[in-house]
Amino acid sequence: MKSIFDEIIPRENTACVKYDKRKQVFGREDVMPFWLADMDFRAPEPVIQSLQKKIDHGILGYPLKPEGFYESIASWLHRRHGWDVNSDWILFTPGVVPSMVLSIYAFTNPGDSVVLQSPVYFPFFTSIKNHDRAVACNLLQRSGSHYEMDFDDIKSKFREGAKMILLCSPHNPVGRVWKKEELIRLVELCLEYDVRIISDEIHSDIVYGGNRHIPLASLGKEAANLTITCMAPSKTFNLAGMASSFVIIPEPETRERYAKTVRDFNLEHGNIFGLEAMKAAYAHGEVWLDELLAYL
Repeated sequence: MKSIFDEIIPRENTACVKYDKRKQVFGREDVMPFWLADMDFRAPEPVIQSLQKKIDHGILGYPLKPEGFYESIASWLHRRHGWDVNSDWILFTPGVVPSMVLSIYAFTNPGDSVVLQSPVYFPFFTSIKNHDRAVACNLLQRSGSHYEMDFDDIKSKFREGAKMILLCSPHNPVGRVWKKEELIRLVELCLEYDVRIISDEIHSDIVYGGNRHIPLASLGKEAANLTITCMAPSKTFNLAGMASSFVIIPEPETRERYAKTVRDFNLEHGNIFGLEAMKAAYAHGEVWLDELLAYL
């Protein structure tokens, strides 16, 4: 039976970074563009229909969050990850990398040390370095066919005064879906040394083989109070061009401090298409995602 994902849709000459920037990046165009993490599949039909409705209306002025926007996110997290999130905990942001940058800006000072776990997605490095913070590199350790956290080294970095750790969960690029006991150990160390966790969980919906993503902040109140969780529909539903994401911050004072930083940079509004696409994807994209996971 032919899948909806079998359709080949040419992307060249569509102002597409993945294909149309190959000459600039690699010096040639006859390379397979595995360098950029978006898919060559059409977005879910409910998303396209939602966007088409806005186009047909023809007025593209300043948007509010559509009715049911935050509820669609909370419902998705409950259904897919068993995480009960209050809608008030959710703040809109224009991307997961900007979310990390805002976190670093809001909760550390120039010169502070921020831990990352390498090898890792390169903007983790630039998010720290470009804002005059110091990178504390906690190398992941190869163990057979997979990588593991080096908790002794994490403890050493915390003892030396690190203020924050950037967690990638599931991890990009090594592909680890962290187990509950690993996440609990990390939380214990962060509690011991008063280190804040920024948890990039953008790949949480794309998990295979009986593995289960565990949102770090779902591991209890202490974990939740330490954690800013960064998520987006962009990897799940191939919506990276919508520049729309969100953070989840259960702890009220932390949430208000973060929200103030977002407001200070005038980043809280979002764009009319990204907001509609996010709501439609989380409200109506589940069948599409299940078919995608089976196909991949």
